[in-house]
Amino acid sequence: MSKFLRCLVTVVLLSMAAFSSLASATNYTLWVNGRTGGGTVGDYNSFTYWGPGTTAAGINKKSVNWDGRSSIASQSGKIRDAFDCFCTGSNWCYVATHSAGDLIVGYTLANYGASSRLKKNAVAGAGGTCGNSDGSAQTGWNIKWVRAASGAAGGSELSDVGSWTTSEPLVADLKTTTARAMYNHNSTAGVWFYMYAGASGTAYSGILPGQDDEAVAYHSSGGVAGSGGGSYCNPSDWLCNDLTLGSAANEGGSAKWSYHSVSFRDDNESYNHYTAGNWHGIVSVVRSAMVSSAI
Repeated sequence: MSKFLRCLVTVVLLSMAAFSSLASATNYTLWVNGRTGGGTVGDYNSFTYWGPGTTAAGINKKSVNWDGRSSIASQSGKIRDAFDCFCTGSNWCYVATHSAGDLIVGYTLANYGASSRLKKNAVAGAGGTCGNSDGSAQTGWNIKWVRAASGAAGGSELSDVGSWTTSEPLVADLKTTTARAMYNHNSTAGVWFYMYAGASGTAYSGILPGQDDEAVAYHSSGGVAGSGGGSYCNPSDWLCNDLTLGSAANEGGSAKWSYHSVSFRDDNESYNHYTAGNWHGIVSVVRSAMVSSAI
């Protein structure tokens, strides 16, 4: 074989290998539930928490179920299993969270986002774990971004005053001071959190400061930094400072956590906290965003 032919064959083989690697890459959309859970833990096709599993919710959607009652630290392994399964090797993930799902994903990225992870084959077995792909490892996970519906990484005053049952370890974690001190919220392994804040709150208006969706106030769903919650509102409300869109400081100067940006503020007070078993409430806004962006 001539030198030219040998070079040509080498180029073709390398091109085929590159194409094969590209063709095997897959994007997944992971949905991480909040308090109360509902889906079968370890079953990535169990969408009971959200609504009908046939509803469009992003490319190759998976439901990352954890029990929604135990402590964040004890349940973080379920999130790591899912990230290992679908967000390593040549695969990438889009992540959507609801309520305490924001807290557990933030905790997981802050504490394990720079850890060594074995690359997995995206074929889940019993308990939600996947087999190794080629035996190699990588640092952290391949996550494009997180979209948080009513993110509770800043805690909720409903936990502070005992409006939720205090027998759940998660309720203790959701106290505003505890949630905010649980991990470094500015440390996200470089992953952006896009926040969606609902404001159709009435039942607990005397407990939750500023605008809220009946469970979480804007200080948390808007990713506002600091050791305690504050009162933040829509521009039409003159009684407290505005929660601003984007990653810039809020009215009054308070900052958002690093890598946190408000994508949606419920100026019309139309969306509450609850999925109602059919992708409703503020989750409906995030679902629409995932359909159009998680592709």
